Amino acid sequence: MSALRQTTPLDHLLTEAQRALDTVFGNPPAERPYPATDAAEPGMSPGERRHAAGLMRINHVGEVCAQGLYFGQAAVAQDPATRAHLLEAAQEETDHLAWCAIRLGELDSRPSRFNPVWYAGSYAIGTLAGLRGDGWNLGFVVETERQVEAHLDEHLETLPPADLRSRAVIKVMKEDEARHAEHAEQAGARRLPFPIPGAMALASKVMKTIAYRF
Repeated sequence: MSALRQTTPLDHLLTEAQRALDTVFGNPPAERPYPATDAAEPGMSPGERRHAAGLMRINHVGEVCAQGLYFGQAAVAQDPATRAHLLEAAQEETDHLAWCAIRLGELDSRPSRFNPVWYAGSYAIGTLAGLRGDGWNLGFVVETERQVEAHLDEHLETLPPADLRSRAVIKVMKEDEARHAEHAEQAGARRLPFPIPGAMALASKVMKTIAYRF
């Protein structure tokens, strides 16, 4: 019986390129059911629909960024257990990505035109974080998920009251993000030093401002 072929740097490069293409252009399917399937779709005014679409576009961009961040971190993770944790979280973020894309379609809207830029930047940040070691790697997961939780809370407060379907999607996403952060803490995440959390929040604010419209 012949030995299994060893993976090469080219194999890794092709894998990462395929992940990027799937995330940005491929609209990968979710493994779990769409949370809004049974939620009602009451009428909204054109302005309410535009606002809901802007918030869901932000959430879609957030999932594109999460994919880039986690795949970048996993690519350089030192511990196989850390790598497996990151890839597992990335799979659940793929569900979120698909759900946000479905909701944008229901709202007659589209994802951000800048998704390739968001993904590339997040992948670079994830790679740099991963090179600092697994503790920092997991620390970025915790801080990222906590900030995402906070903006999902904001969206639940500012969504049009009639938009029950977007609300159903966001609630499940928020539960998943909290679980990712908790698991990363249990796996040995290090607390990120000043000014990294603030810089992450500032970058997120810029992203949200642009993604809401574009």
